[in-house]
Amino acid sequence: MSNKSECKKQLKRYLIARIPLIVVNTIERSRILGILRDVAEEMVKDTMIEEGSFFVHTFSRGIYDIRTGDAVDEGAVSFVSALDFAADMMRTQHRDNQTLVLTEVSDISSDTSDAQRLLDVVNLAVEHGTCLIVLTNKPVWNTLQRHGLIISLDLPGEEEMYDIIKRFIDDYRQEMPIEWGEEEMRDAAATLAGVTQIEAENVMAALVANGQIRNEDMAEVRSAKNRLFSNISGLEKIDVDPDMKNVGGLQGLRNWLDEKKELLRPEKREQMRQLHLQPPRGILLVGVPGCGKSMSAKSISANWQLPLYRLDFATVQGSYVGQSEQQLKDALTTAENVSPCILWIDEIEKGLSGAGSSNDGGVSTRMVGQFLFWLQECKKQVFVVATANDVSMLPSELLRRGRFDELFFVDLPTAEERREILALYFARYLHARLAAVPEFADKLVELSDGFTGADLESTVRELAYHRLADENGKLSDDDVISTFENVVPLSKTSPEKIEAIRDWGRERAVPASGRPIGEETLPQADRLHVRRVLTRH
Repeated sequence: MSNKSECKKQLKRYLIARIPLIVVNTIERSRILGILRDVAEEMVKDTMIEEGSFFVHTFSRGIYDIRTGDAVDEGAVSFVSALDFAADMMRTQHRDNQTLVLTEVSDISSDTSDAQRLLDVVNLAVEHGTCLIVLTNKPVWNTLQRHGLIISLDLPGEEEMYDIIKRFIDDYRQEMPIEWGEEEMRDAAATLAGVTQIEAENVMAALVANGQIRNEDMAEVRSAKNRLFSNISGLEKIDVDPDMKNVGGLQGLRNWLDEKKELLRPEKREQMRQLHLQPPRGILLVGVPGCGKSMSAKSISANWQLPLYRLDFATVQGSYVGQSEQQLKDALTTAENVSPCILWIDEIEKGLSGAGSSNDGGVSTRMVGQFLFWLQECKKQVFVVATANDVSMLPSELLRRGRFDELFFVDLPTAEERREILALYFARYLHARLAAVPEFADKLVELSDGFTGADLESTVRELAYHRLADENGKLSDDDVISTFENVVPLSKTSPEKIEAIRDWGRERAVPASGRPIGEETLPQADRLHVRRVLTRH
């Protein structure tokens, strides 16, 4: 893969060497033609090629001079007619050292008639020092490949995107109010890195159409990129409520994330590049089910103001040999293209649990290896938040130090964490300040001993339903207490399961709460708890 400057250098070197076939793998025709135009200008200036010897073919314009834009053969509108033009130059007109860029290429992925015809012209080009440049984003027949060289042009990276944005904005600074400075342009470049040049210019043109560019417009830039990648295979875009910034509890995890958030700033990213440091890879959250692992992914997205995408390993599983691996590769590549972003992998153990087993023909093992290699080598700002409930199913290689930045254990909330979580949900669902009645809050904290975060949310949500159903919209203290007493948490129904998870976490993970794992003992089920239906009637 090559960025713009590297691609330009390679193209110029191959053209000087008169390589008969140069295949450029790209989806950006206008961008690569701009690069080729610059190369042609330089080579003419340095007398490496003659004027009027560098042509482009398109369906709409036929054949024209890449430097001047002058038409050469407007009737050559098909791929075959373009090849005939090249062959005629060499055979009939005896013109050597010519260059023809083919932008509209038929199927040459196998031994087709068009591929055979192209191969014949390539062989003729060897004799006449002619270069045929093929622009495509599809596979090329292996026999054709062996007669030339392939270059891949990356989508614009952060530095090139900064140049695109700066050049675009500078053209309008004298015409309208523009608040963006260096930092805002760097931020926009980081956001738009991974989209095509045309897509980025369209986003900027939409901002200019407002008659001004304000600092608040950065939200529109992020939103525009989200819309560009709203339908992407293998990834699901998750809409995150801004109120998700605070999940309650998990202070140790929150402190760790606050430190990593500082690395998102443009100057910090530049310092990391200078130190050859990769952006933070991500975290693996394990622990008790229902204690906020999945919610943490949404909270990180809201706090960091980055889009959240969910990767479901089940959706990338294919029925044909190699299909699963290819679809996983495509999904991870897409994640890089939408970066900076948060990549959420919920219950990762279910997608990778077959590693080491021969029941699936080794597909899970290969997918684990593919994912871990990507996680280790990814240079883009893709922060992975993987969650797991059944730690026994996790492949051992996933837990090795250096895979994720940190492995956090999410335990049952402590008393103080339950107080914070209850206050959050009472404010959200009941519009009530629990802190205003400290004695009643203490009672609820005591009653909710052993509750998970999900238990607390569902209980308060049930209270909101009760109040809405009541004609007077009232909720008594007894109603609240009865609803809490009617909950039988997992800590009472399966205490041995929770202790087993805790034992695993004590040896391997960092406590997300900042407190020792299992510091609070599980509540004792001293009597048979019979649940009942609670209604207001």
